[in-house]
Amino acid sequence: MHTSQRSGPSWTVRLTVILAAITSLIALVHITPANAAVYGSCTISRCADARTAKSIWASKGYPTTRGWYSWPDGKYNFAGGRFYNREGQLPSGATYYEYDVYSRPYGAARDAYRIVVNRSTGVAWFSPNHYTDFYRL
Repeated sequence: MHTSQRSGPSWTVRLTVILAAITSLIALVHITPANAAVYGSCTISRCADARTAKSIWASKGYPTTRGWYSWPDGKYNFAGGRFYNREGQLPSGATYYEYDVYSRPYGAARDAYRIVVNRSTGVAWFSPNHYTDFYRL
């Protein structure tokens, strides 16, 4: 009598593990489109909102811990923690932190509007499309 033994996990288990690993890597890497751009000034719509948010975050000392922070309008805004500049779009050698521009009720979904700040120099960049483009404030 011949018996067949399989060693190791089934192909479905292996496939599930591989897909989970790929998904994790994609989320970790955060690929930026090839058409991303960096501009030396901010003259597009919403730049004024980004400058106001920058001023408020500055008054809070540019927190470095991810989380919700109370906002002057009675709502909350989210500080996203460190921005790693993995795509190398912003000047290198700096430590950047990301902050949302628009306040909302505590725990509400985040939108695409961010400012990224070099805490050492105070130079800030506005991204109206979640890091596809950067405009210096």
